[in-house]
Amino acid sequence: MTRLQRQHADDAILDSAAGLFARHGFAGTSVQQVADAVGLSKAGLLHHFPSKDALHAAVTAQADRLADQVLAAGARLPEGPERDRATVEVLVDVALAHPGLVALMLSPTGAQPGPDCAVSAGDAAVRAFGLVPGEVPADPTRTVRVLGALGALAVLSLSAAELDAVTTWRPLVVATCLDALGHGRPGATDPTRSTDSEA
Repeated sequence: MTRLQRQHADDAILDSAAGLFARHGFAGTSVQQVADAVGLSKAGLLHHFPSKDALHAAVTAQADRLADQVLAAGARLPEGPERDRATVEVLVDVALAHPGLVALMLSPTGAQPGPDCAVSAGDAAVRAFGLVPGEVPADPTRTVRVLGALGALAVLSLSAAELDAVTTWRPLVVATCLDALGHGRPGATDPTRSTDSEA
């Protein structure tokens, strides 16, 4: 197996494992379930990852790598629409390529030791837009827009994967996230501005 094929196989295993951890929790997910999800025997899966703990550690490491990738996307740009676009583009690509990790981030059932990687990735997504996780700003507009964009991204990326529509939906998901952030198409209305002349 070439290194590229091995990496692709490992990525598929990790994403399937993350999705199963999201559905059943870490304790409720067996190595056999992960093996079945990727079409391997249990022994074949254990050739890639020698135990469930090793598999979990690899899911966590992958989440951390992806979080670093998201943070790096806009780090060299000043805050504003260009940085938001760069961050959205990377987030959309990561989410569409790793629906299992997205499911894990959204899952309340990711029982210990599962949630650490999900919290880390979620915090990185928020920080990438210049927000501090857990901090409540005086003006909630930006926070609500960022969380709205991330929520839309999560739901749409999972739906795109389920419907096998990743390529077709990608530009639409990017546009939806940018709309949520207030960087929509020309002529799009800003929901924070009242259209009532008395307001």
